[in-house]
Amino acid sequence: MTPWSSRYFIYTAYPTDGTRGYELGAQHGFFVFLNKKLGFKIIKKPLKRIVTRNVDNKPIIIEKGNMDVEITIDAVHNITKYDIAVFFTGDSDFLSLVTYIRSSEKKVHVFSSRHNISSELRTGSNGYIDILKIEEDIWRNKFEK
Repeated sequence: MTPWSSRYFIYTAYPTDGTRGYELGAQHGFFVFLNKKLGFKIIKKPLKRIVTRNVDNKPIIIEKGNMDVEITIDAVHNITKYDIAVFFTGDSDFLSLVTYIRSSEKKVHVFSSRHNISSELRTGSNGYIDILKIEEDIWRNKFEK
């Protein structure tokens, strides 16, 4: 195995014409901080806008980042390079990935909130941490000296 020591990835979708508007300056600053200070690799793609109709034929607009496949491909492609995978999600769609990683003798820890985690993902991982119960600043203390 060729260990990375620690390697962090963040997957995000950014707004484009026709999708929601919000201040990108603050988000850009956050991503620069994650990249430069904490060593995260930032993977971005445009936010997708899906328009459907409800039973009254009124439009319903759903915006999605659809990063599940990218995350899965990267996790599987790099499986020989890590011993522990950590996911910040509660989405049960990741249960198959978690199961696959664990079947490869790796550990998987999931961070989410008790309000947003599926029971399958919570019990299917090696460990679950409720982010609402984290009281200390796990990042800043390490890097502000």
